[in-house]
Amino acid sequence: MSSHHFVRDGQEPALIIANGAECDSELLGQLLEWNPYVLVLDGALQRVLDMNIRVDAVLGDFDSVAPGWDSHSALQGVRIVHAPDQELTDLQKGIEFLIAEGQQAAHIVWATGRRSDHHFNNLATLPAYSGRIELTIIDDHSRIYNLHKSFKKWYPKDTVLSLIPVMEAGGIRTSNLAFALQNESLHFPGRSGSSNRVVEDGFVEIAYETGHLLLMECRD
Repeated sequence: MSSHHFVRDGQEPALIIANGAECDSELLGQLLEWNPYVLVLDGALQRVLDMNIRVDAVLGDFDSVAPGWDSHSALQGVRIVHAPDQELTDLQKGIEFLIAEGQQAAHIVWATGRRSDHHFNNLATLPAYSGRIELTIIDDHSRIYNLHKSFKKWYPKDTVLSLIPVMEAGGIRTSNLAFALQNESLHFPGRSGSSNRVVEDGFVEIAYETGHLLLMECRD
């Protein structure tokens, strides 16, 4: 599998390949086809090399990578970013790196599944970068992103949407969802907005006043 880098002006979202469960190869291929900048975290490096994925940069502390990794022919010309800071997760380091490089948005794959602690931390990371970079976690069953305070998007009828608060979100108002919210709060743990669905083909509108909400576009 290779990546075809047609655009290099920072307008298309970058792609971060993390170290969780692999997504479907067709989905990964579609994302690679349209992403101009590919960053792989070091924990996933061997899998990425085995799959012949072309990358632009590799980031991490490289403590767990097999000796001699940096002499691999596929890494010739690839930027190697040493990031030993133990106060940040590898995903956070990767996001900070892309921000410093001037990237405006990033898709993140292999960020869910496998280790539950990594999975949970990766989801909780999204709100921390609100206003700095647009982030979307994508896997075989969902697209997950931090909602702006006002959101509007067209969906087909019966699309499953989950509204998951990061700790708590208040003043939530929705339209065209089966379980409507009218100036209500969601909090975790306790009351979340899991497994809502779109009532009719058309726009879904979501607005809220306080806290952070993750939107998950789900499919079984």
